[in-house]
Order: sequence, then C-alpha cells, then structure tokens
Amino acid sequence: MSTSYVHLNVQNKVGYIEFYNPPHNGLPAAMLSNLTDLITQAGSDPTIAVIVLQSGGDRTFCAGASFEELRAISNLQEGTDFFKGFANVINALRNCPKITIGRVQGKAVGGGVGLAAATDYCMATSHSDIKLSELSIGIGPFVIEPAVTRKIGISAFSQLSLEATTFFSAQWAQDNGLYTKVFPSIDVLDTEVKAFAEQLCTTYNPEALQKLKSTFWEGTQHWGELLNERAAISGQLVLSEFTKSQLK
Repeated sequence: MSTSYVHLNVQNKVGYIEFYNPPHNGLPAAMLSNLTDLITQAGSDPTIAVIVLQSGGDRTFCAGASFEELRAISNLQEGTDFFKGFANVINALRNCPKITIGRVQGKAVGGGVGLAAATDYCMATSHSDIKLSELSIGIGPFVIEPAVTRKIGISAFSQLSLEATTFFSAQWAQDNGLYTKVFPSIDVLDTEVKAFAEQLCTTYNPEALQKLKSTFWEGTQHWGELLNERAAISGQLVLSEFTKSQLK
C-alpha cells in the first residue's frame, strides 16, 4: 500500500475506522479532520453498535503528528489549529455514544499514544511499544495528557513524558493500564478484537453500554475547552527556535 486513506467499514454491526499514511502512519491535519468526522458519523449510525479504531499496515500504529506539517507551521494560529486536530479526535472518541475499541498492531508514538488512550478498551500486540517523544523536539504532550493520564495515572505519565527518547514495552503499557490485553501477533489480535467487538454487539443491551460509556467519561465535560487551550500551548512551542532546529 502506498496511498493514504481514512475509511469506515461496517461488518456485523461493528464499525472499523482505519487510517493509513505511509511510512509510519503520521497524521497530517486533513487526516485528523477526516478521523473526527468518521468517528462522529459512526457514533450516530444506527447500523453500528461498536467502533474499532485501527491503522493500516503491519508495523507502526501511529507515529503521531506529521513532521512535514509541523515544519511548515509559521504562526501561532496555524500551530494551534494543527494541534486542535488531535484534540478534536480525542473529543470525538470521548463524546461518541458507542463503545470504542483500540486495535494497536505496532509502535505508538506521541499523538498515537493519545489515540490509544482515548478509546474505551485497547488491545495490542507485543510489538506495540510506546513513546512520548514530544519533549525531545521542544514541545510536550499537552493535548493528549488528559487522555493518557486518565488511563495510566500521573506517575506513569510523568515517566513516559520525561523519558522522551525511550520506548516503553507493550507489557509496561498493559501493566500501567493503557492496554487491556496484549497478544503475540497481529493475526491473534485481529481475531480477538473481532470476537470481543461482536460479543459487545450481540450480548449486551445497547442502552446499558451507552450509559456505561457515559460513566467511563464522567468528569471530562470540560475537555472541549481544556484540549483547545493545550493546543495553543503546543502551537506556541512549535514556533520556538529549539523546535525548528530539531525538526530540520
């Protein structure tokens, strides 16, 4: 595969939202916007009971922000708008009335960790190491912090964000609550994701699932404003001389 895409495929009442942007599934603004729209669309589609968020390819799940677009940012508004893209995807997952399942087949970096954390239940392979590399390029994981901290706690988030050049193992991510289950291969992961998603669709009361989803996200009603404020922080820092030199 060599063509970027974001698409929705519905099978047995499960909506599979997949993004792909070679070589490492870094996300430009347009794809972040498309992801937000598809999550919102799937959330209101009566033929879909559960949503799976996944990426294409057999390697990196998501490398976070597109460095090409980060390099092109020239003013605060452009920077803020770019990072709002991640804020919008996280808030779309949070506001979606359907249970969302993350399917992480490979490494997740930066914003990719945020996407995984914003799903309600995340499954991965043993190759799905994680890293928050933002500090190493002069910014920080500000937009995704609420979602990540909500899953792994402030102590683990502090370690992950300050050790910005270190990949933490999939086992570490599971032990700290980001991944619910870790499997030895993509084939096993896909089998388990499909079985679990379809079980949710066929076994449980949809109304109960929707109310449970609301319970999962209690106390986050202010995230619309909060994540936009965080986007402005990142939008300012990406203009710094330090960051520009690191992105060359």
